[in-house]
Amino acid sequence: MSLLNQLFNRGVFGAKCKTSLNFAIARMKLLQNKRDMHLKHMKQEIAQFLQAGQEPIARIRVEHVIREMNLWAAYEILELFCEFVLARVPILESQKECPRELREAIASIIFAAPRCSEVPDLLQLKNLFGTKYGKEFIMVSSELRPDSGVNRTIIEKLSPASPSGETRLKVLKEIAKEYSLNWDSSATEAEFMKSHEDLLGGAKQIHSVSESRPSQQGNTQSLVSREPEVLPAEATQRLQKLQAQNPVSKNMSSSPKLHVATQAPPDTRRDQSDVMERARAAIASADRATAAARAAAQLVNASYGSAPAVAAEGKPSNLM
Repeated sequence: MSLLNQLFNRGVFGAKCKTSLNFAIARMKLLQNKRDMHLKHMKQEIAQFLQAGQEPIARIRVEHVIREMNLWAAYEILELFCEFVLARVPILESQKECPRELREAIASIIFAAPRCSEVPDLLQLKNLFGTKYGKEFIMVSSELRPDSGVNRTIIEKLSPASPSGETRLKVLKEIAKEYSLNWDSSATEAEFMKSHEDLLGGAKQIHSVSESRPSQQGNTQSLVSREPEVLPAEATQRLQKLQAQNPVSKNMSSSPKLHVATQAPPDTRRDQSDVMERARAAIASADRATAAARAAAQLVNASYGSAPAVAAEGKPSNLM
């Protein structure tokens, strides 16, 4: 039973393969004829643009011409590969593995099948080869793994990359020569050879941000070092206001304790560690704040202590 299945499958594979190959060859010939007419029309338009001095439009249109030319050349090579495989279908039926002499042709057909959407017969051939040789064989050719055997010209012609400036300039010169145009290509050569800079400036922005960070850190350090000095100044201003309002506070301000409290601490040496400097500055500011708070408390107590004495002196006068 297995022998009958093998014979049946062998006959089915050969028949389907021949049918798909014949259809692919005929379809690619028709597409080549259509592309010949289309390429002539496009070249005439580019020649008119060059003659009218509209070179920027010609530079854009020539990319489409190059893609059409590459696809036309790829169809020509694939047509030869299909004819080569068609003549050796009996060899494919008799062997389980892909023959070496057919490896390049079959691998190129598998690689080009999803990239040539106008020829669906190539996809049918790819599926037939996948059922016969396995998915791994298809993946090796589709992903261009080492020893895939795909033709290098097919890879270049079906590449989605944009053509280089030299290729575009060469095609423009050929079109100008074909239509006998006296075209000065110096401006186009300068445009193609120009190195376009990245206008986004991502690296510059990152560099500027990295440069601004140390300055911000320096500003924060200066603010931290300045904060302890602001608190004693505010305390002294409040003391001066209280002294101006209450005459008793003037005598207290002349006391040695307050004088020592309002004085600034002696300058300390700068240590190598910033942490020690900040700690010392914080301790000094805390001492100043506590001294100012004590002075304010003494002023408040003195002002409230003098108020009852004045009230006590005024009571007998009211009674009399």
